Amino acid sequence: MINQRQMKEYLRLYLVLGSVNCKTDPASVVEEAIRGGVTMVQFREKGRHALKGEAKKELAIRIHSVCRRFKVPLIINDDVDLLLEIDAEGIHIGQEDEPAHEVRARIGDKILGLSVHTPREAELTAAQQVDYLGVGPIYPTTSKEDARQPRGPEMLREIRSIGTPLPMVGIGGISAERAADVIRAGADGLAVISAITGAEDICQATRKLAEAIPVIDRHNS
Repeated sequence: MINQRQMKEYLRLYLVLGSVNCKTDPASVVEEAIRGGVTMVQFREKGRHALKGEAKKELAIRIHSVCRRFKVPLIINDDVDLLLEIDAEGIHIGQEDEPAHEVRARIGDKILGLSVHTPREAELTAAQQVDYLGVGPIYPTTSKEDARQPRGPEMLREIRSIGTPLPMVGIGGISAERAADVIRAGADGLAVISAITGAEDICQATRKLAEAIPVIDRHNS
């Protein structure tokens, strides 16, 4: 499994996207975002107009090619078969997906992320060999059709308060103006969709987010 220091560095500015989130070619969006400072990418092809089958795989391969060129990990959302087929660097799953310990058995040492929404869910991940937690939604978001009620940065503080050692990334409605609050509440990084994919200048919007993230060393906490 990946060490926590490296995982926290990857989580610092984490772009989540699929074709339904982008105004232009998603692979081009990924390249511009990486040039602006994105440190990890998640391919999340979900929603009413999402690609399926070979079209989905073809897009994943093109995005992975961009990520590999810049040495940025690509995480696949909830599709272990696609992850293994294109040899991406990891997978992210939700509470309703295949259990984390079963996914770990299938993917070996690749990165495994899990969405959590409460301290109890975070507590239950302790024995499941997860590499990081995705915590959200922090703020209201329109990027996910199935998003839960937002609970603000306080949700991050509550999960940190139970002593979870796992790296955490906050997601949901996060902008450059909200970045510092999310990090100071306990996140190691920001996961964003529309703050980058909805921007007219992808690279500039990413750079603005990256510059808004305060440096807080939690390696020894």
